[in-house]
Amino acid sequence: MQLGVQKLGVPKMKAKTRQVRVAVRRLSGNEQVRREIQSFLYAVKSYPGRFARDPRVTFAEHHSGLVRAASTASRRRV
Repeated sequence: MQLGVQKLGVPKMKAKTRQVRVAVRRLSGNEQVRREIQSFLYAVKSYPGRFARDPRVTFAEHHSGLVRAASTASRRRV
């Protein structure tokens, strides 16, 4: 246990929740990376069909369009 700043002679204990939050953020970060990888792989897979329909679209435009669509859809679910 860690002791914090004393007030009026009484030691105050620091909560361990900060360490837990860091672990949760790390997991959330990993999940975010996994989603970004899956999004990129989906864009790679779907780009040839999109390019066949519109040869002027770049891969970056195609991928960012998918990301925007997924972001909008996830906001609607919340």
